[in-house]
Amino acid sequence: MKILIVVVLIAIVLVLGSAGAAMLRRPRDGEAAGADHPDPRMARTLALRVGLSIALFLFILLAWHFGWIQPTGLPLAR
Repeated sequence: MKILIVVVLIAIVLVLGSAGAAMLRRPRDGEAAGADHPDPRMARTLALRVGLSIALFLFILLAWHFGWIQPTGLPLAR
């Protein structure tokens, strides 16, 4: 279970890096017609990142509800 969560977190970071790379590769102002419009790849990858984040959050809630993972927390007293 923990491995799945770590894999999804790594995927989220990779997708975020891909969106950053798409942002850096976009043409400078004035070099291409329509340069003021966002790159559709960047928007698609950022939407994928948001979707992965929401899916991971819901998965963690469901895993906790079904008892697949247990919160450990910090001890309140020694």
